[in-house]
Amino acid sequence: MTKARQRGFYFAAALMVVASGLLLRSSVLHAPPFLKKYGADALWALLVFLLICVLSPRWKIPRSAGLAAVISAGVEVSQLYHALWIDALRATRLGALVLGSVFNWPDFPAYATGIALGALLDAVVLAKYRPAEELRPK
Repeated sequence: MTKARQRGFYFAAALMVVASGLLLRSSVLHAPPFLKKYGADALWALLVFLLICVLSPRWKIPRSAGLAAVISAGVEVSQLYHALWIDALRATRLGALVLGSVFNWPDFPAYATGIALGALLDAVVLAKYRPAEELRPK
């Protein structure tokens, strides 16, 4: 698969994840509160992983997953910081979706689950499209 096609695949997957997350958090879907909260958190971290893959499609999976974990943890920890400007940003719909609002330890396993799912799907789905020379250890 060419680099452009990989980017297109990751971008399309990212759009599907955004749609799934918004649907999961909406009142249209009658999911249990636990699933709405932590399922959406897992999808958010999966989105971070996919966006990293859009920007750097040639990175190996562990590198992309590691950066996604660092970003996800960083955003979660940043929720401990409260200043007027960032709280005003978090008060908007987009700000709340991107930055969250309240630090919550159980979000970390949800992030790990979303990133692991992305890494697994990347390894399984895209492996059959990678040239053989990319699959050989160096």
